[in-house]
Amino acid sequence: MPFDQLLLFVAAGLLLNLTPGPDVLYIVSQALRHGLRAGLVAALGITAGCFVHIFAAAVGVSALMLASSTAFTLLKWAGAAYLVYVGVRMVFSSVPKVSAVEIDSAAVSQISASRQQLKTIFLRGFWTNALNPKVALFFLAFLPQFIAPTVEHKPLAFLLLGLLFNFNAVWVNLGWACAAVWLARKAGGLQARLHWLDRVAGTLFIAFGLKLAFTDNPSS
Repeated sequence: MPFDQLLLFVAAGLLLNLTPGPDVLYIVSQALRHGLRAGLVAALGITAGCFVHIFAAAVGVSALMLASSTAFTLLKWAGAAYLVYVGVRMVFSSVPKVSAVEIDSAAVSQISASRQQLKTIFLRGFWTNALNPKVALFFLAFLPQFIAPTVEHKPLAFLLLGLLFNFNAVWVNLGWACAAVWLARKAGGLQARLHWLDRVAGTLFIAFGLKLAFTDNPSS
Protein backbone atom coordinates (compact mmCIF):
# COMPACT_ATOMS: atom_id res chain seq x y z
CA MET A 1 0.00 0.00 0.00
CA PRO A 2 1.39 3.45 -0.91
CA PHE A 3 2.27 5.67 2.03
CA ASP A 4 -0.38 8.28 1.18
CA GLN A 5 -3.06 5.57 1.13
CA LEU A 6 -1.82 4.27 4.46
CA LEU A 7 -2.15 7.77 5.96
CA LEU A 8 -5.66 8.03 4.52
CA PHE A 9 -6.57 4.68 6.09
CA VAL A 10 -5.25 5.75 9.51
CA ALA A 11 -7.02 9.13 9.33
CA ALA A 12 -10.33 7.57 8.27
CA GLY A 13 -10.10 5.00 11.07
CA LEU A 14 -9.40 7.64 13.70
CA LEU A 15 -12.36 9.75 12.57
CA LEU A 16 -14.63 6.72 12.67
CA ASN A 17 -13.51 5.84 16.19
CA LEU A 18 -14.08 9.40 17.36
CA THR A 19 -17.74 9.17 16.34
CA PRO A 20 -19.92 8.56 19.43
CA GLY A 21 -21.86 5.29 19.51
CA PRO A 22 -22.59 2.38 21.89
CA ASP A 23 -18.87 1.71 22.41
CA VAL A 24 -18.02 5.30 23.33
CA LEU A 25 -21.10 5.59 25.52
CA TYR A 26 -20.13 2.44 27.42
CA ILE A 27 -16.55 3.63 28.01
CA VAL A 28 -17.61 7.10 29.16
CA SER A 29 -20.37 5.83 31.45
CA GLN A 30 -18.04 3.34 33.17
CA ALA A 31 -15.32 5.96 33.61
CA LEU A 32 -17.76 8.40 35.19
CA ARG A 33 -19.40 5.79 37.37
CA HIS A 34 -16.40 3.81 38.64
CA GLY A 35 -13.36 5.96 37.86
CA LEU A 36 -10.49 6.06 35.41
CA ARG A 37 -9.37 2.45 35.85
CA ALA A 38 -12.85 1.16 35.03
CA GLY A 39 -13.02 3.41 31.96
CA LEU A 40 -9.68 2.11 30.72
CA VAL A 41 -10.78 -1.50 31.29
CA ALA A 42 -14.02 -0.81 29.39
CA ALA A 43 -11.96 0.60 26.51
CA LEU A 44 -9.79 -2.52 26.45
CA GLY A 45 -12.92 -4.72 26.47
CA ILE A 46 -14.32 -2.85 23.47
CA THR A 47 -11.00 -3.21 21.67
CA ALA A 48 -10.85 -6.94 22.44
CA GLY A 49 -14.34 -7.40 21.00
CA CYS A 50 -13.20 -5.73 17.82
CA PHE A 51 -10.59 -8.47 17.29
CA VAL A 52 -13.46 -10.92 16.77
CA HIS A 53 -14.63 -8.96 13.74
CA ILE A 54 -11.11 -8.52 12.39
CA PHE A 55 -10.42 -12.26 12.38
CA ALA A 56 -13.93 -12.97 11.06
CA ALA A 57 -13.37 -10.62 8.13
CA ALA A 58 -9.97 -12.19 7.45
CA VAL A 59 -11.35 -15.74 7.23
CA GLY A 60 -14.52 -14.75 5.37
CA VAL A 61 -17.09 -15.19 8.14
CA SER A 62 -18.30 -11.62 7.67
CA ALA A 63 -18.84 -12.26 3.97
CA LEU A 64 -20.84 -15.37 4.83
CA MET A 65 -22.97 -13.36 7.26
CA LEU A 66 -23.54 -10.71 4.61
CA ALA A 67 -24.78 -13.39 2.19
CA SER A 68 -26.82 -15.33 4.74
CA SER A 69 -29.98 -13.71 6.00
CA THR A 70 -30.28 -16.26 8.82
CA ALA A 71 -26.73 -15.69 10.11
CA PHE A 72 -27.15 -11.93 10.07
CA THR A 73 -30.54 -12.10 11.78
CA LEU A 74 -29.28 -14.37 14.57
CA LEU A 75 -26.31 -12.15 15.35
CA LYS A 76 -28.44 -9.02 15.01
CA TRP A 77 -30.98 -10.21 17.58
CA ALA A 78 -28.26 -11.43 19.93
CA GLY A 79 -26.53 -8.05 19.76
CA ALA A 80 -29.78 -6.12 20.15
CA ALA A 81 -30.83 -8.21 23.15
CA TYR A 82 -27.46 -7.69 24.82
CA LEU A 83 -27.53 -3.90 24.31
CA VAL A 84 -31.05 -3.74 25.77
CA TYR A 85 -29.94 -5.95 28.69
CA VAL A 86 -27.00 -3.64 29.48
CA GLY A 87 -29.29 -0.61 29.15
CA VAL A 88 -31.91 -2.00 31.53
CA ARG A 89 -29.24 -2.83 34.12
CA MET A 90 -27.94 0.74 33.92
CA VAL A 91 -31.43 2.25 34.20
CA PHE A 92 -32.18 0.29 37.37
CA SER A 93 -28.68 0.39 38.86
CA SER A 94 -27.92 1.99 42.21
CA VAL A 95 -25.49 4.85 42.74
CA PRO A 96 -22.19 3.75 44.33
CA LYS A 97 -21.54 5.20 47.76
CA VAL A 98 -18.39 7.20 48.33
CA SER A 99 -17.07 9.29 51.19
CA ALA A 100 -17.87 12.96 51.69
CA VAL A 101 -14.28 13.83 50.81
CA GLU A 102 -14.65 12.13 47.44
CA ILE A 103 -17.96 13.86 46.78
CA ASP A 104 -16.66 17.30 47.70
CA SER A 105 -13.53 16.98 45.61
CA ALA A 106 -15.23 15.12 42.75
CA ALA A 107 -12.26 12.77 42.77
CA VAL A 108 -13.80 10.34 40.38
CA SER A 109 -10.56 8.40 40.01
CA GLN A 110 -10.94 7.36 43.66
CA ILE A 111 -14.29 5.67 43.06
CA SER A 112 -12.51 2.39 42.51
CA ALA A 113 -14.08 -0.69 41.05
CA SER A 114 -13.22 -4.06 42.57
CA ARG A 115 -11.36 -6.71 40.62
CA GLN A 116 -14.60 -8.61 39.99
CA GLN A 117 -16.31 -5.42 38.81
CA LEU A 118 -13.43 -4.72 36.44
CA LYS A 119 -13.74 -8.22 35.01
CA THR A 120 -17.47 -7.68 34.47
CA ILE A 121 -16.85 -4.27 32.89
CA PHE A 122 -14.29 -5.79 30.50
CA LEU A 123 -16.57 -8.66 29.46
CA ARG A 124 -19.56 -6.38 28.90
CA GLY A 125 -17.43 -4.14 26.73
CA PHE A 126 -16.20 -7.17 24.81
CA TRP A 127 -19.69 -8.50 24.12
CA THR A 128 -21.10 -5.05 23.34
CA ASN A 129 -18.71 -4.92 20.38
CA ALA A 130 -18.44 -8.61 19.47
CA LEU A 131 -22.22 -9.09 19.17
CA ASN A 132 -22.76 -6.07 16.93
CA PRO A 133 -23.11 -7.25 13.31
CA LYS A 134 -22.76 -3.67 12.07
CA VAL A 135 -19.13 -3.72 13.18
CA ALA A 136 -18.50 -6.92 11.23
CA LEU A 137 -20.10 -5.50 8.09
CA PHE A 138 -18.18 -2.25 8.57
CA PHE A 139 -14.87 -4.12 8.36
CA LEU A 140 -16.08 -5.98 5.30
CA ALA A 141 -17.01 -2.70 3.60
CA PHE A 142 -14.17 -0.48 4.85
CA LEU A 143 -11.02 -2.59 4.63
CA PRO A 144 -11.32 -3.77 0.98
CA GLN A 145 -11.14 -0.15 -0.18
CA PHE A 146 -7.49 -0.14 0.87
CA ILE A 147 -6.56 -3.56 -0.54
CA ALA A 148 -5.44 -3.62 -4.17
CA PRO A 149 -7.13 -6.25 -6.39
CA THR A 150 -3.68 -7.57 -7.31
CA VAL A 151 -2.78 -8.45 -3.69
CA GLU A 152 -2.07 -12.18 -3.58
CA HIS A 153 -2.88 -12.93 0.06
CA LYS A 154 -6.06 -10.97 0.73
CA PRO A 155 -6.89 -12.63 4.09
CA LEU A 156 -3.45 -11.59 5.37
CA ALA A 157 -4.01 -8.05 4.08
CA PHE A 158 -7.41 -7.98 5.83
CA LEU A 159 -5.77 -9.12 9.06
CA LEU A 160 -2.90 -6.61 8.96
CA LEU A 161 -5.14 -3.65 8.17
CA GLY A 162 -7.62 -4.74 10.83
CA LEU A 163 -4.87 -4.97 13.43
CA LEU A 164 -3.62 -1.50 12.46
CA PHE A 165 -7.15 -0.14 12.72
CA ASN A 166 -7.58 -1.67 16.18
CA PHE A 167 -4.17 -0.45 17.34
CA ASN A 168 -5.19 3.12 16.50
CA ALA A 169 -8.67 2.60 17.95
CA VAL A 170 -7.42 1.53 21.37
CA TRP A 171 -5.76 4.93 21.92
CA VAL A 172 -8.96 6.73 20.95
CA ASN A 173 -10.97 4.54 23.33
CA LEU A 174 -8.52 5.11 26.17
CA GLY A 175 -8.69 8.82 25.39
CA TRP A 176 -12.48 8.80 25.79
CA ALA A 177 -12.07 7.33 29.29
CA CYS A 178 -9.47 9.91 30.29
CA ALA A 179 -11.53 12.77 28.84
CA ALA A 180 -14.63 11.65 30.75
CA VAL A 181 -12.77 11.61 34.06
CA TRP A 182 -11.13 14.98 33.36
CA LEU A 183 -14.47 16.59 32.55
CA ALA A 184 -16.02 15.05 35.66
CA ARG A 185 -13.31 16.58 37.82
CA LYS A 186 -13.83 19.98 36.22
CA ALA A 187 -17.61 19.81 36.51
CA GLY A 188 -17.71 18.78 40.19
CA GLY A 189 -20.72 17.37 42.00
CA LEU A 190 -20.43 14.12 40.08
CA GLN A 191 -22.00 11.94 42.76
CA ALA A 192 -25.28 13.84 42.61
CA ARG A 193 -25.45 13.33 38.86
CA LEU A 194 -24.60 9.61 38.71
CA HIS A 195 -28.23 8.65 39.18
CA TRP A 196 -29.26 10.60 36.08
CA LEU A 197 -26.16 9.59 34.14
CA ASP A 198 -27.02 5.92 34.49
CA ARG A 199 -30.63 6.53 33.47
CA VAL A 200 -29.69 8.53 30.40
CA ALA A 201 -26.90 6.14 29.33
CA GLY A 202 -29.15 3.11 29.94
CA THR A 203 -31.95 4.63 27.91
CA LEU A 204 -29.54 5.31 25.03
CA PHE A 205 -28.28 1.72 25.18
CA ILE A 206 -31.85 0.46 24.95
CA ALA A 207 -32.41 2.79 21.98
CA PHE A 208 -29.25 1.46 20.28
CA GLY A 209 -30.47 -2.09 20.86
CA LEU A 210 -33.91 -1.40 19.40
CA LYS A 211 -32.37 0.38 16.42
CA LEU A 212 -30.16 -2.63 15.78
CA ALA A 213 -33.13 -5.02 16.13
CA PHE A 214 -34.96 -3.23 13.32
CA THR A 215 -31.93 -3.00 11.03
CA ASP A 216 -32.55 -4.59 7.64
CA ASN A 217 -30.32 -7.37 6.40
CA PRO A 218 -27.97 -5.70 3.84
CA SER A 219 -28.17 -8.79 1.64
CA SER A 220 -31.96 -8.60 1.33
